[in-house]
Amino acid sequence: MKALRKFIDKIKPNFEAGGKLEMFHSVFEGLETFLFVPNTTSRSGVHIHDNIDSKRAISVVILALIPALLFGMYNVGYQHYLAIGQDAGFVMTFLFGLLAVLPKIVVAYVVGLGIEFTAAQMRGHEIQEGFLVTGMLIPMIVPVDTPLWMIAVATAFAVIFAKEVFGGTGMNIFNVALVTRAVLFFSYPGKMSGDNVFVRTSDTFGLGAGSVVEGYSGATPLGQVAVNAGDALNLTNIVGEPISLWDSFVGLIPGSIGETSTLAILIGASILLYTKIASWRIMLSVFVGGVVMGYICNFFATPAIPGTLLSPWEQICLGGFAFAAVFMATDPVTGSRTQTGQYIYGFLIGVIAIIIRVYNSGYPEGAMLAVLLMNVFAPLIDYFVVEANIKRRQKRAKINA
Repeated sequence: MKALRKFIDKIKPNFEAGGKLEMFHSVFEGLETFLFVPNTTSRSGVHIHDNIDSKRAISVVILALIPALLFGMYNVGYQHYLAIGQDAGFVMTFLFGLLAVLPKIVVAYVVGLGIEFTAAQMRGHEIQEGFLVTGMLIPMIVPVDTPLWMIAVATAFAVIFAKEVFGGTGMNIFNVALVTRAVLFFSYPGKMSGDNVFVRTSDTFGLGAGSVVEGYSGATPLGQVAVNAGDALNLTNIVGEPISLWDSFVGLIPGSIGETSTLAILIGASILLYTKIASWRIMLSVFVGGVVMGYICNFFATPAIPGTLLSPWEQICLGGFAFAAVFMATDPVTGSRTQTGQYIYGFLIGVIAIIIRVYNSGYPEGAMLAVLLMNVFAPLIDYFVVEANIKRRQKRAKINA
């Protein structure tokens, strides 16, 4: 690392004011600060000093995403070999998933970072690290069979119109990863839902052979709920075997790459909470809102609305609910800032997510829309909380006077 530091110091003058490559100063500065902690400090305007900066916070979030990402890779391979009726062993199963997911990560990073580097260079701004998390989130919330070009188009649209037009990192009002997911869902619904997009049955990488087993269905559990019309709700995996609550919690079920394992997601949540990077108020409130609404729906259960037949615990273990609660709702940029507002914001996300998935059979997953909807209302919630505090203090001051 010392040799690399010396090399960077040697070429640095070329990128500074008056240097031959001055026009690429933002790009150089972004790469330098990514590799090394900056040795410069703010000279004015700093009122709070802390050892947690954006780079450290982002590093922790990426670390928290790793358990869900690794499990998602394994589950992609597991679903593939289950569909073709083979037992490939842990290594081959994980390798299949790794090769299926890795290109999506690369595409998301190349497109998103490319746009951010270009925007920063055009504005003469520093390159922010925010997309390092977004670029990891995007591949984790899409089906495994989503074409790479679709991910590239949706990522470009989201970065430009949901982030850069608002001023870049820290200025966006919508979660960029969820905007990417929304663009994909509403632009290419056939590739984002249905029975054939959540399980990769084709052997693209030559790691296995075999045709799909008889009775195969790639429908997710929530997809099965949406089309259920009987008096009982019997969830099954892709080969017709019953799915228990434990199976849903562990995550060996079809679904978006990083969203199936509530267990892995909770491991990531513990990292975020231990390091105090994410708001426990939002996280807890989302789960409470989901459970409360789940009980209400289940209390009025009717076969005519299959989603009401799910227990509250099945609701939070299926689909992207847990992933949204831990990694999406807690986004510090697009969520509520006040403590009271965070309780309200999180609770409403949980409630709205269950309402959408239960009472809208055309859209069995509701977490994405719930978070995006509450992104809009987060500033309004904070406004009323602050106004209420101001009025309360004014009233207290009059009484004391």
